[in-house]
Amino acid sequence: MAQNQEKTHTSGYAGIIGQPNAGKSTLFNYLLGQKLSIITHKAQTTRHRIQGIYSDEESQIIFLDTPGIIQPRYLLQEKMMDQVARLRTDADLLIHIVDGERPPGKDDVVWETLDELNLPVMLVVNKVDLISQERLLEVQQQCTEMRDYIEVIPVSALHGVGVDELVRRLKQRLPEGPEFYSKEEVSDLPLRFFVSELIREQLFILYQQEIPYSCAVNVIEYKEGDEMDRIHAEIVVNRESQKGILIGKKGKMLKELGIRSRKSVEELVGKKVHLELFVKVREKWREKENFLKSYGYR
Repeated sequence: MAQNQEKTHTSGYAGIIGQPNAGKSTLFNYLLGQKLSIITHKAQTTRHRIQGIYSDEESQIIFLDTPGIIQPRYLLQEKMMDQVARLRTDADLLIHIVDGERPPGKDDVVWETLDELNLPVMLVVNKVDLISQERLLEVQQQCTEMRDYIEVIPVSALHGVGVDELVRRLKQRLPEGPEFYSKEEVSDLPLRFFVSELIREQLFILYQQEIPYSCAVNVIEYKEGDEMDRIHAEIVVNRESQKGILIGKKGKMLKELGIRSRKSVEELVGKKVHLELFVKVREKWREKENFLKSYGYR
């Protein structure tokens, strides 16, 4: 008589890394079935490492979405790259996502970063819906000549092509282990964080040039109500001259930012929101340790 075999449960941490605008956050959101990372057409939108939890009956994968890999020019960007570096101790393996239209060149800093992290790496070539099969093979060869990968998987993060296969292979690579979180949890970050990110997303959509990159968003107060939540948030700018641009003539731009942000937050929380936005100048906040710590950059 055959013995019943208990099903094994796998669990682990998968870091998602790559160049800015390679599609890391798009893939991250698709994997989790909801929007946790903000997405815009501008590079370097992601500043924080964001944890998202995928769970099913046989596996739990904790995905870590990270800022795009760059050569830092000021302290804020150094802090962003520190979050990538911490994957070395926090992740079991890496997902290196590559833009199939614009893969990294031989001198790109991403290769050095992968070597420093010294973890098993899966290559995910993104945007296969936009490139030919011949181009896909070229990109795969270009990347595999630079380093060894444990898996090579083509996907379209936007349309979900190949994502199920990615999850299947991830499960095979992760060690046996328990659930670290309940199946209902999708992130360990507080609601205030996601509210501030949604406001910052609208900054990237509404404003041009350096303005979005010079802003931080800090939720000062969040009061939950039965029918309406009340939120007080400040937008911090790098220079006095940026304050006027952010507010706009007769407050028009700040008002539009508030309307768009409120709608995004209402979609997130599923109820009405009263959102107040204020602008504050913190000279050179991106280069000062005390300001960065107060805005969540460690």
